[in-house]
Amino acid sequence: MSDPAQDLIYQIAAALNGQGGGSSDFDLNPETVLQEGRKLRPAGVLVPVTIASGSPRLILTKRSSALKHHPGQIAFPGGKVDAGDKDACSAALREAWEEIGLPQDLPQVIGCLPEHETVTGFSVTPVVALIRDWFEEHPETGEVAEVFSVPLEHILEPDNYIIESRRWRGTRRRYYTVPYGPYYIWGATARMLRGFAARMEGECG
Repeated sequence: MSDPAQDLIYQIAAALNGQGGGSSDFDLNPETVLQEGRKLRPAGVLVPVTIASGSPRLILTKRSSALKHHPGQIAFPGGKVDAGDKDACSAALREAWEEIGLPQDLPQVIGCLPEHETVTGFSVTPVVALIRDWFEEHPETGEVAEVFSVPLEHILEPDNYIIESRRWRGTRRRYYTVPYGPYYIWGATARMLRGFAARMEGECG
């Protein structure tokens, strides 16, 4: 008898090992001129897929409305690579512990999606991991307003993604969204998830 968890790991690992380049906040805005030689700061985010309740679900956070940057937005747990971090994966696991109380030894890291360049000057490595067991969530006070989950099948369905636009710094900027219930998932988070969905479909990111 096959193990559903192991089957999921194999599927995700195969998708992550597929060919295809990275992504950026500028993918839908090819007219944007990027500075040559720009230096990007490394960051790591965790893409945590939990099967603790049965069917696979993706854990996400809603940022506090009191934050200076990206208040109220939907995000992965994660952040910049600090001096004490071995790499982006270590940063993602550390930040997930700090932001939502996820024990660092609980996620089974499967692999990484290609790096994503943000408009704020970060090169983000999305670290995909499987969580088999339940854990008690502890949202970080002042930074995380809510921890919630979305069915993985919703995230992996390309037809659920919508391209929208708004004016930003005097120009119209286009971006992906993948709404779920009351949660408006958009921007860099949605772009990285769209790349994940494409890889799981056997496309390029």
